[in-house]
Amino acid sequence: MLWERILAREIRLYELRHRRRLSIHGTAKLLSFMLHPFKGTEVCVALTLCGWDKEAGTTDWAKTSVDSSFITDESSPAVVSSQGVTASPNTGPKLIYVCSDGARLQGDIFSVGSGSPYAYGVLDRELRWSLSKEEAIALAREAVFRATHRDAYSGNNVDLFHITAQGWSQRQREDLKEEYYRDMERRAKKRERKEN
Repeated sequence: MLWERILAREIRLYELRHRRRLSIHGTAKLLSFMLHPFKGTEVCVALTLCGWDKEAGTTDWAKTSVDSSFITDESSPAVVSSQGVTASPNTGPKLIYVCSDGARLQGDIFSVGSGSPYAYGVLDRELRWSLSKEEAIALAREAVFRATHRDAYSGNNVDLFHITAQGWSQRQREDLKEEYYRDMERRAKKRERKEN
C-alpha cells in the first residue's frame, strides 16, 4: 500500500507538471527508478501495473475521469485489433510487472507469488484470447481459487478488474473460502453420478 500511495502521488505530480497522463510504460519506469535504490535490501515489492494506453494527443485527459493505472487486464494485442483499436506498440492494453530490484517485465499474463504455479496451471490449460468477459472472470476466479487452496501462504481474496479502451470496472472483492466447500460438493455429486 505504501508504494501505491507514493506512486499515485508521483503520477499526480507528473500530470500537474505536464498536463497529460503518464503512460503505463512511463509509470512502470518511474516505479522501477523508485525501487532501484532498495535493490539487495530486505524490501519486497511486487506490483503489476495494468491499463490501457492511448495514442498521444487523442484524448483530452483533463475531461476524462477514468484512471486505469493500477488495474488488471485480461486483453491481448489480438483482442485489441479485433475491437477496432489501432494497435501500435505505444497504445492498447498494457500489463507490466515491476519487482523489488527495479526489473520491469511486460507480458500477456502474470501470476506472482508462492501460489503462482497453481494459477499458471489453470491459466495454461484454459486461457484463450477469445474468452467472453464472463468466461474471463470465471477463469480468473478459478486460477486464484486453485492457488489459494493449494498454497498455505496465499490469501483467498480476489479483486477483479475489467479494462477496455473506454475505461475500467471493478467487481466486488470476493472471499473464496466458501468456494472450497462448493467445490467439494460438486466433486461429491460428480462421484455419486459416476457410481450410479
